[in-house]
Amino acid sequence: MFTGLVEGMGALRRAEEKGTGRRLWIAAPDVPGWTVELGASVAVAGCCLTVVACSKADGAEVPVGTPGADMVFDLSAETLDCTHLGKATVGDRFNLERALEVGARLGGHIVSGHVDGAGEVVGIADVGDGGRVFSFEVAPGFERYLVDKGSVTIDGVSLTVVAPEGRRFDVAVIPETLRVTTLGSAKVGDPVHLEADAMGKWVERLLAPHLDALRDRG
Repeated sequence: MFTGLVEGMGALRRAEEKGTGRRLWIAAPDVPGWTVELGASVAVAGCCLTVVACSKADGAEVPVGTPGADMVFDLSAETLDCTHLGKATVGDRFNLERALEVGARLGGHIVSGHVDGAGEVVGIADVGDGGRVFSFEVAPGFERYLVDKGSVTIDGVSLTVVAPEGRRFDVAVIPETLRVTTLGSAKVGDPVHLEADAMGKWVERLLAPHLDALRDRG
């Protein structure tokens, strides 16, 4: 479980195809106190991945938790089908967040790290205060989760939906978020991972049988 509050960014150091899957080596973010354990969950661009090893820049494995070591992740075919991590190339940067600790402040919203759909940056506007307004277009079907002032996770960043219309919506991003996340370097046409608010998905799931029954009656 995550909050959508990005702790730092890490660059892809190396990628290796493994049958139908893929292995990624991602640099640890340059933030104080960052450590991970073997088996730890890390949200990488909003996708929950498991740390399977740590290594130096030359590829030599080191004990997990070694400061500054790259984190190694194995991606299944399912993960590659649902995300754009299969197309990532060396040098690409990702938003990173470790799993939420029990008792920690929930500053964003509840995020599972399970990508629900894909989106694309379709507009970026400078608002004159150092921040920007981003416009996104979502894949068909995801628009049902877009609620004005509701929550959405974009590449692992907890943001607030503004003015949803059809498959498009806006978000306002403050300068600090631009500084500490990949949104600061985002361009029109870039793909993004989307995760809908968990509350909306649970409500949809619980109501679905009743709505089907009403449709059958009428």
